[in-house]
Order: sequence, then structure tokens, then C-alpha cells
Amino acid sequence: MARRSRHITDSIANKVSETTDTLGYHGENSVPGPSTNPSTNLIINDIMLRSVGRLARMTVEKAILGQRYGRQFAKNAVENRSLLHTLTAYGVTKVATRSIPGAALISGGLLVKTLFDRSQSSRKARRAGDESLRKQGEK
Repeated sequence: MARRSRHITDSIANKVSETTDTLGYHGENSVPGPSTNPSTNLIINDIMLRSVGRLARMTVEKAILGQRYGRQFAKNAVENRSLLHTLTAYGVTKVATRSIPGAALISGGLLVKTLFDRSQSSRKARRAGDESLRKQGEK
């Protein structure tokens, strides 16, 4: 048993060594990123990626709405989302990206919602969407 345990430990140590070599870690003082702490670098990268993603998403949303409703209204509508709307979008995204069944569930729900919207008269659906955006843009 001890022999097998040592073999597994040696195997793990080799994998860690290979991984750190691949990441460019070549000693105690060589850590990629602005900090000497790899955990801090990971947090910095996470914050930067999330910030850039949020800015890009908001810019695209404003551009899409701005084509129909005007720039100022689009800016107000995107920036005045309710906390419930934001948390719902975040939660749905988490479910969709964590697993294949989650992605299938969310995709199916979006498909059902799209089919429901299309089954309504286009004038009624457009009016409902305009009303929702108008409320959001007025806050």
C-alpha cells in the first residue's frame, strides 16, 4: 500500500512540475503577472476579464437599442436595470455555462419564449417589449 501511495505521490509531483514548466514558472521569484503572489494575479485577471466583458456587453446592448430608440434612451435602459433583472441574467448564465444539461435547459427555455412571442401578434409583442423598455429607461 505504501509503495502504491508513493508512486501516486511521485506521479502527482511530476505532473505539477510539468504544469509549472508549461506556465513559465522557473523558480520562487518568477511569477507571471504584476504581483509576486499567483493568487493575487488570478484575482487581478478575473476582475479585468469581467470588467472588459461587462463593458463590451453594455456597449453592444446600447448599440442594438440605440438603432431603434435613440442613444440616450438606450443608455438609460441599459444602465437602469433592476437588481432582480441583473441577478436573474447572472444566474441563468451560470446555469447555462456550468453543464450541458443546464445549457440545454436554458436554450430550451429561450426557444419556448421565442416561439411564444412569435405566436402573439407582432404588434402586441412589440408593444409589450416597448413598454418594458420604456419603464426601464425612465428610472
